[in-house]
Order: sequence, then C-alpha cells, then structure tokens
Amino acid sequence: MAMLWMTSKSKNESWVKHLRAQDPGLDLRVWPETGPTDEIEFILCWKHPLGELKKYQNLKCIASLGFGVDHILRDPDLPPGVPIARLVDASMIHAMSEYILTAVLHHTRQFDLFQQDKSLKKWQARRPLRAQNVRVGIMGLGHLGVDAAQKLRLLGFQVSGWSLTAKHVEGLTTWAGPEALEEFLAQADVLVCLLPLTRETQGILNSRTLARLPAGAYIVNAARGEHLVEEDLLTALDSGHLSGACLDVFREEPLPESHPFWNHPRITMTPHIASLTDPKAVAPQLVENYRRVHSGLAPLHVIDIEKGY
Repeated sequence: MAMLWMTSKSKNESWVKHLRAQDPGLDLRVWPETGPTDEIEFILCWKHPLGELKKYQNLKCIASLGFGVDHILRDPDLPPGVPIARLVDASMIHAMSEYILTAVLHHTRQFDLFQQDKSLKKWQARRPLRAQNVRVGIMGLGHLGVDAAQKLRLLGFQVSGWSLTAKHVEGLTTWAGPEALEEFLAQADVLVCLLPLTRETQGILNSRTLARLPAGAYIVNAARGEHLVEEDLLTALDSGHLSGACLDVFREEPLPESHPFWNHPRITMTPHIASLTDPKAVAPQLVENYRRVHSGLAPLHVIDIEKGY
C-alpha cells in the first residue's frame, strides 16, 4: 500500500520530511512520479488536477490537506465510494480564531480610519466601538466557527451563529436553515463567514443578504471567495450601507492587479493566510489515517459527500 502526495504546489519538501518522520518505512510517492497506479491506496491532495483521481483503481481514501474539501468535490470524475477525509487540527482552529479576532478588533477599534488619518497627518481622537455594544454574527458553526464565537464572547461581544442545519452551542444564540437567515442577518453588526463551500452556500453573500444587514455593518470573509458576489459587495460599500470589509479569500487567487478591491479604501485584504496548514502539526493525523485505512478501519474526519462537508 502506497501513499501519494498530489498537489499543484511546487514546494513539498517540508511535507515529505514530516510525513516520513512519522513513519520512516512509509511508501510515500510525490505526484507525478506515482509508480504503478494500482499500488496507490491513499492520496493526500490539495487542488489536484481534475480527472486525475480516477486513474487509481485501488484507492481507499482521499485526504484533504486543509479544512475545506471543495477543491476535491469539484472534480467531476471522483472515484465512487471512496471516503474523503478532511483535516481537523487544533493549531489551525486557533489560527483562524486569531485572524477573526484581529479583523473584528481592527474594525471596532477603527484602525482603518486611524491609518487614513495618518496618511493625512491628521490627529483626531475617535471613540472605539465597545465590544458589549457590538453584535457579531458567525455564519458556519463547525470547529472554526464555534471556536471563534467562544473567543469573541470572552472579549465581551454579543455573538450569535447561523448554520445550514440546527446546532446547539452553549452560550450562543443560534439560527439554522434558509428560513432563519434574514432574521440572523438583521442583528449582525459584524458578519463573519466561515461556512463550507457547497451548492447551497455559493454566492450566499449577495445583494439580497447584504441588504438585510444593519446599516454600517462590517463583513469578514475567511471561508471561500466563492461565497461572496464581489460586485454586490462593492455596491453595498459604495452606497454606504456597509462600512467596510476584511477579505482573506477571493474568487480568483492571486487577485488580478486590475481588480477594484486593491484600491478600495474600505476593504482590508490578506492573501489567503488566515489559517495555514502546518505540515509538522498535521503529519501525525494524516499518517494515522493512512494506518487506519491500511488496517481496514474507517478513516477519521470523513465528510458527507452529499452535504459537501
């Protein structure tokens, strides 16, 4: 049984090093140097070439190298019946919460405005928004959303959550399903998107949903660029309905130089770095799943392919 590393990334030395450190005898191959395809039973992938997975007739598990699995599910030729496992890593969860807290505090402490004042050499004291008066709505109540919500509550923010299916989170007011979305949005001064990307959530941040937010609301998107209709965000910002946005993900990455987001004064951007995968931290989990599959056990963190998460 062999493990195959398959990704469009050119830098794989660190991954190979840490995976082999977990098991020096590991038969690890790096795509496209696969050897006989019938020996490959476990594939680690991130944004793999579409159509490539169907070549491996004895494949027993596909493992994502990140929290998301949309990059795998968009392959129209997925091998039927093969389980797909995602990463669930404490360090990645913590990193995402750090990012969300930073983005929210950057807004409530008005750092964007202070930076503009600095460029004008303008000394102007501004009163920050107090956490206890700010309502933060978290879209997506998986591992990432729940952890971010709990940390925001510790800082005193009023936090609520919305998810596709009903979930109970201690200390949190929650909504679920399309029928509850508008009510949830109406009480979110800051809206944070941490949803999985599925057919139901693609384009969910659009003119209709953005209009349901209170005037002056702020958007943080650290999930997927496809959640956001970019033109609708620009319209909401330019009309004054939204006060700003912090974006870590985009429909096209890297973002083209001609994109209007670059020069928009109310948009803060980062290049998809909110929660990067640490090879050393996640290698034990990946090798454990490999061993489980080799022993005939079900892998950990298998997703529901129909739901998309």
